[in-house]
Amino acid sequence: MAPLSSLLTITLATTATAFSVNSGVASTSARPSTKLYENFGFDFAEDQAENTPAIILGEANYKKWVNSVDPNNMLNRQYPILTRVRELGLLEKTAELGILSKLEKLGLTLEKAEELLPVLEKAGVLSLVANNQQLLINGVAPLAVEGAPLLLPVVAGALEVGPPAFYLAAASFAGLDASLFASGAEIPFVGLSAGAALGLVLIPLSAVSAVVGGALGSLKN
Repeated sequence: MAPLSSLLTITLATTATAFSVNSGVASTSARPSTKLYENFGFDFAEDQAENTPAIILGEANYKKWVNSVDPNNMLNRQYPILTRVRELGLLEKTAELGILSKLEKLGLTLEKAEELLPVLEKAGVLSLVANNQQLLINGVAPLAVEGAPLLLPVVAGALEVGPPAFYLAAASFAGLDASLFASGAEIPFVGLSAGAALGLVLIPLSAVSAVVGGALGSLKN
């Protein structure tokens, strides 16, 4: 019996060892590689690490190098908000149109604005702005600032009327987009649906107008 039990023990040990080794090989070979390649792992693509100086390899290094060559480069240049506000005289136009006094008549006082800050922070608006400063400065700010001379009189007139003006604007934007879809209008020379293309602007404008109207209407409550 002893030789049989010894043989059985040796057989089980050998089998277990064999399975453990195979499992280790299978686990190692099946593990996906997390190494990143500038050529996306394609054999036919050039490896940038081989033919690109380390000082400009990668987006961060390239931007840093461009700044060292020309601090006023377009790659890292930020839209000069304060400069353009001063050059366009937006503060003077805001005062002339009485926008701040109209907001106060609608109930948006300094105390009310301070009360709104915790609400905006709880809603994640302030965090969203803080995490997307570059996009807002170079993407949204130019549209808002450069278009302000035309928009300020319109905004002043809407504030004079009150929340209904913003509700009307929201309905107008949405109705215009719906009519473009219903008519099947297309953008000339491109062939894209006018409702779909302009909807990228009209729908956000409609939503913003409705939100502003609702916010102004709730100030007096």
